[in-house]
Amino acid sequence: MQHFSLKGQVRQASNKAAIKAFRRQGLVPCNLYGSGVDNVLFTVDAKELKGLTNTPASYIVDLSLDNGKSFMAVLHELQFHPVTDNCLHVDFLAVAADKPVAIDVPITITGHSIGVRQGGKFIQRSRTLRVSGLMDAVPDELPVDITNLGLDKAIRAADLQYDGINIVSNKGTVVCMVKSTRNSAAAAVEAAE
Repeated sequence: MQHFSLKGQVRQASNKAAIKAFRRQGLVPCNLYGSGVDNVLFTVDAKELKGLTNTPASYIVDLSLDNGKSFMAVLHELQFHPVTDNCLHVDFLAVAADKPVAIDVPITITGHSIGVRQGGKFIQRSRTLRVSGLMDAVPDELPVDITNLGLDKAIRAADLQYDGINIVSNKGTVVCMVKSTRNSAAAAVEAAE
């Protein structure tokens, strides 16, 4: 799993006026919590945070605070402004290397589907799947081979298996599918004749 380094400044105040003042300075208020960790309030630079939030990749965050403490964490929850799309608040969940971590991992589609070659339309429904496993075992991406995916067939989360990790997304989650089109129906009729 890839790591992302982030520096933060510990904060004490958590009232509305203080939060607005932080945002005017280009800082994003954050919160860190998890098992064995006391709740830590801090701020990070909004520009640095964009490297973590504005990407489809998933990261383990190496968080170093100005009080000398360091933590490993994952993004737990993000809040964005509805108009400007600026990040307003981030919750981090502390993790340990010896305990399983649950994280969303991006899906990478490989191969060329049989159903698409027969005139079907490929649709990808899920861009990520939530997996659980030790940090060393969690991959940067989940490859999904669609070579044998036929017309009107789908690949669900229950159909996928990877070494060292468990998929914790709903087993019925549709990852991708190939739907019939008019062209594929016409080709099937021609083949039947």
